[in-house]
Amino acid sequence: MQTILITGGAGFIAGAMAKRLALDPTNRIVIVDNLISGDKRNLPPNLHQNVVFLNADVNEEALIRPLFEAYSFDAVFHYAALVGVQRTLMNPVAVLRDIDGIRNILNLSVQFGVKRVFYSSSSEVYGEPVTVPQHEHTTPLNSRLPYAIVKNLGEAFLRSYQQEYGLNYTIFRFFNTYGPGQSVDFVMSRFLEMARNGKDITIYGDGQQTRTFCYIEDNIDVTIKIYKEGHFLNDVVNIGSDQEMTILSLAQKIVDVTGSSSKIIHLPALPEGDMTRRKPDIGKMISLMDRPLTSLDDGILQLIKSAQVCAE
Repeated sequence: MQTILITGGAGFIAGAMAKRLALDPTNRIVIVDNLISGDKRNLPPNLHQNVVFLNADVNEEALIRPLFEAYSFDAVFHYAALVGVQRTLMNPVAVLRDIDGIRNILNLSVQFGVKRVFYSSSSEVYGEPVTVPQHEHTTPLNSRLPYAIVKNLGEAFLRSYQQEYGLNYTIFRFFNTYGPGQSVDFVMSRFLEMARNGKDITIYGDGQQTRTFCYIEDNIDVTIKIYKEGHFLNDVVNIGSDQEMTILSLAQKIVDVTGSSSKIIHLPALPEGDMTRRKPDIGKMISLMDRPLTSLDDGILQLIKSAQVCAE
């Protein structure tokens, strides 16, 4: 039996990871989340069978040490973090507290013999693009935002702990993952929610900033394959899509697909944090996929179907 700790496991991506891993009865999943931005609805349904949940803050070492004492973890997925552009801009000191959580997880992993730590970093570490597509090892990490700095620092912690203590890791840099069940704090789900309710869709600035969007199943398929098969040991992997589009085009597409009466309204540009362009080099990710990535059209249709089911 593999015993796996997932921090932030009531979050959107980590919850999907936990649900998939919990389908295997030989896995024992331990989830920690303080539920500040997480939601219990993201947890696997089979709690108390091969899934255990603890409402706790990984930034408090005294709260999570007992888990490492009680379980012998084979792997740790450290996904706990304060997320969301607006939330992190408004709470910069709270973002910095996540450094304590990174240090706690790595210290305890070393002390209790964890074989490998998987860390959720972010496309935010790249900041404004210097080269496109953004490659894991040739693109400078230049963002000055607290959230991005903390993620970058977490990556440095992992490299340092591997060098000094031999703790193995893999870093995932996530680029705009979306899917059913995601909070409306994020652009795809927010636009869809507005369109379904006929509300104005608000865009910061002229909407010409670009993003790529990765469907949740693509994210989970690849990250679990990396975990199970041992790929990209002590390495960094972009997890995303290479299909770039403007935020304005995304809003227009969602209005068209939903047949919504929503108008697109432009708000003043954000003072910081809204990068002009983002497109990852996903060569490593594609090398492990045994199927095409989910197209944006198909992903949006899945979102719409899911929203209709929830409304019934």
